[in-house]
Amino acid sequence: MRRRPLKTLTVLALASAVAAGTAVTANSAPQQSDSHQDIRNVIYLLGDGMGRTHVTAARDRYAGASGKLTMETLPNTGAVATYAVEKNSAKPALVTDSASSATAWASGVKTYNAAIGVDAYEKKVATLMEQAHAAGFATGNVSTAEITDATPAAQFSHALLRGCQGPVYSDAACLPKKDDGSYEQAPADKTLITPIAEQIARNGTADVILGGGLARFEPDDQKALQAQGYQVLGNFGDPALPAQTAASQKVATKVDLDKAAGKKVIGLFNRGNLTVEQNKAALPADAPQKQEPSLADMTRKSIQLLNDRKQGGSYDRNKSKKGFYLQVEGAQIDKRSHANDAAQTLAEVKAFDDAVKAAYEFAKKDGHTLVVVTADHECAGFNIIEKGTYTNAEAVAPPANTDAGNTANNSVPSRAASGAKDPVRSSGIVNGAGAGDAKNFGPATFRTPDDPADVKDGSPEASLWLTYLSGNHTGADVPIFAYGPNGNAFATSQINTELYGKLYRSLFGRSPQHH
Repeated sequence: MRRRPLKTLTVLALASAVAAGTAVTANSAPQQSDSHQDIRNVIYLLGDGMGRTHVTAARDRYAGASGKLTMETLPNTGAVATYAVEKNSAKPALVTDSASSATAWASGVKTYNAAIGVDAYEKKVATLMEQAHAAGFATGNVSTAEITDATPAAQFSHALLRGCQGPVYSDAACLPKKDDGSYEQAPADKTLITPIAEQIARNGTADVILGGGLARFEPDDQKALQAQGYQVLGNFGDPALPAQTAASQKVATKVDLDKAAGKKVIGLFNRGNLTVEQNKAALPADAPQKQEPSLADMTRKSIQLLNDRKQGGSYDRNKSKKGFYLQVEGAQIDKRSHANDAAQTLAEVKAFDDAVKAAYEFAKKDGHTLVVVTADHECAGFNIIEKGTYTNAEAVAPPANTDAGNTANNSVPSRAASGAKDPVRSSGIVNGAGAGDAKNFGPATFRTPDDPADVKDGSPEASLWLTYLSGNHTGADVPIFAYGPNGNAFATSQINTELYGKLYRSLFGRSPQHH
């Protein structure tokens, strides 16, 4: 049984207190206003792990060198610095994880890696979604990951460690360790060690919740959700059984989602993360995973549900500025980048861009919606390399400096491409499963719309050559694109904590109070 350190959460009380104080043409963006007064809705989309090169490579792959992804047609563009800080300190940690990055834009504070909705000193901080919900906006949280995973979790939960997802509580998952290896003492605020699934099921922060992670929840979580008025798609388990199991739980399906019409809806379409789109496409028609919606499907439906939702009996979209706040995550870009799987990474960027298109099309028709598209961090040092060249990691020996007197001149290898690569590590389109596999360092090659029709993926003739520098996150800045009222506020170089203030001002028309 899970240990329940807290039954009645204080998240909403905190939120209420703080709230009071794919390709299209480049010239397709319609005229837009930059006035805060014109905003009713904010849709914040992020491609987890999506760096600038991910966007460029996906554009080359699917639209050609002169084409554009939908996100690239949004008229305001900039960059975001993503660093975290060390625990109990303001000292920068140059490479962030998803938890600290999501906390930065959701709450406006720098924090340590693995922290959810707390600052670097383990103090709970209100999230923008809590504040929007408390102020009467409709709210939604959508992800292709488990909905308890770091990025979605940072909008509607608080945890000292991102691994405290549920269904059970454990010190190892929920309590940080001290320098001597022992666990910290449990905090006075038991919310911070309450499993994230339990928090989500009871705090009512998001009106629409769509994603994966059914295995994180139990039958009593469904009961708690239904008591708050949620329409629960699928089933969280049979209360008569000793624990939630795959046999007793029923994942939601796209058919369930299409029929959903509640003011509050939760749909979990996989017991874990949703299925990678490329894998799903290759499955037989009767495979259960075929019943999962795409990220674009979930985005369109969540917009519909939130846009139709009435706040109390007096909500009138023609008279009230209060509309909705929606976060949408394309999580698998990061997960497939960790695996150094270029083919699936590109396909996930495309799937994410399809979701961007759904949001953008709504915003153009609505006229009162701000769309922001960015990432939490870059993953894996994804790179486009020159056709016919190879990475240092693939070489039998690294290239020598061609000018020993100029230490900056390290880019021109002294070896010829022919005969100088390691054939064991030249893997073409097939990449390995992790950093321990040397094949990960071979270039992956892909045809593009600019290639002749007979060119195949994995061939030397394919024009897009890709490689990785890492199996983990990097500290590179990430791109940001924006459309709609106040979209020009994002057309600059900024730190990820600044996004919170800009999103807050977009919703509320004023600057946030300091935490």
